[in-house]
Amino acid sequence: MRTRSSKVFFPWEQRRGLFGIVERARIRLLLSIAIVLTLVIWIRGREERASGVRATRATITRAWNAVLDYRADHAGKCPQNMDDLVHAGYLRDAPADAWGHSLRLTCPGRRDAAGFDLESDGPDGISGGLDRVD
Repeated sequence: MRTRSSKVFFPWEQRRGLFGIVERARIRLLLSIAIVLTLVIWIRGREERASGVRATRATITRAWNAVLDYRADHAGKCPQNMDDLVHAGYLRDAPADAWGHSLRLTCPGRRDAAGFDLESDGPDGISGGLDRVD
């Protein structure tokens, strides 16, 4: 019994005619769609995080000004927490970042001993994490 020797090593080297061309075109189309969808999902996630950081920085600015007003009215004394600002009427409600975590007020501040620090723990909510927002 003789076997037919084939010089085709890879499946894509076979000549399949019109059906082979259509099949390869479908594979390229599906691969292109998968790449585009992956890029869209990646860009959307990056932009959602960036918008959260921008919203958190706006909230920090509003709370920062409220703390400065409180300190000006109370002879430089810092509030104990954000609830003091709400009870004194400087803020309508306790500020939270874009991810629902409350802002962290440190008085005296680590950077400025006469001042204060106001920061968010970031999306993961871990205190002092790498994704915190100052």
